[in-house]
Amino acid sequence: MTTPESELQDKRRSDLASLRIDRDAPPKPSGVGKTRRLTWTFALVAAVVALTAWAIAGRRLAVTVAPATRSSPGQDGPLPVLSGSGYIVTGDRYVSVGVRVPGRIDRYFVEEGQSVRKGDPLVQIDDRDYDAAVRRAEAGLELARANLKLAEADLKRGRELSDKGFIAKQELDVWENKAAVARATVDQLLAELKQARVNLDYTLLRAPTDGVVLAKTKEVGEIAVPGGFSGSGDLIRLANLSDMRAQVDVNEADLSRVRMGQPAEVAPDAYPDAHYAADVVKLYPQVDRQKGTLRVEVRIREPDARLLPDMSARITFLAEPPPSGDPGAQSPAIFVPAAALRRDAQGNNVVWVVTTDRAHRVMVETGGDVGNRVRIARGLTGGEMVVVGDPPTRDGQWVKVVP
Repeated sequence: MTTPESELQDKRRSDLASLRIDRDAPPKPSGVGKTRRLTWTFALVAAVVALTAWAIAGRRLAVTVAPATRSSPGQDGPLPVLSGSGYIVTGDRYVSVGVRVPGRIDRYFVEEGQSVRKGDPLVQIDDRDYDAAVRRAEAGLELARANLKLAEADLKRGRELSDKGFIAKQELDVWENKAAVARATVDQLLAELKQARVNLDYTLLRAPTDGVVLAKTKEVGEIAVPGGFSGSGDLIRLANLSDMRAQVDVNEADLSRVRMGQPAEVAPDAYPDAHYAADVVKLYPQVDRQKGTLRVEVRIREPDARLLPDMSARITFLAEPPPSGDPGAQSPAIFVPAAALRRDAQGNNVVWVVTTDRAHRVMVETGGDVGNRVRIARGLTGGEMVVVGDPPTRDGQWVKVVP
């Protein structure tokens, strides 16, 4: 039978035995176990770091970027300062040729797109009625001249008889009156014959100036009448293509950048690679109150056959290069896409610049729009990658660039 005192003594002996050092036992590989524990710890930390990086990368905002381009003075010619969309026009605008006398259209001598010289025939109107009027006037004139000849002969004989006292003075006055009436009749018929010949000449429409036929507004066989509502009597529409121009509406806020004689460049939308040198020749004298714009006209220096009236085009106003001694002559121009420019809550112009996978907000000052680009006067140096798509939500946000 075991007593509590014996159990206590056994426990004490067991504790003392556990404290005894066995000098003959082999040593335990304590260093190997520690190395293994460190290896597993480092592997676990690396896995955590990798998972964290993967999670951060998965939460990066996908952005589209474009470079801020830098243009040195004289590198590409004069720097653009303003640009806008407009239309190609002609210097004389459009010449509408209409009838002066009513009649049926007999034939056209020209077709659309054909070049004509001043005086060339364009349209023939049925002239039979007008030719008959000329012949009638000529016959009437011949009759009036015959009557005048007879009246003048009678007057001559009457004067001789009056000098001899064979007729009374009253009878001589009658003969003088008949001669005067005959002369007036001849003058009247001369004017009528002249008018009839003019009307006959009006039946053949001729080109009033050099140009190109843009349109024929009526068909052969239709009745043409002078005047009419909104030019309904016009038969031919001409344009002088030797003096080609372009018009654009400039915002009031940008008028300080445009002046008479300023160099410009015209690029038709149909031929975006074609650029035509031009000069500002007209600033219209009145601002459009509804749109807040002023129409500006430039003359194209060397037009060619590709330019057509009413063609849409982009007009870019250029800055004249500063003198070589001007310190500002060496200042480059920085351009960014218009989609990159934004406004913050305070109304400041800002762009988002991507650097080492982070987006940073940069405040900039602009120098005007040039087509679909914005000139940056201060804030960028050129070469930065700016965000043109959806902007980041905070400064320093992690982003990833997508094509």
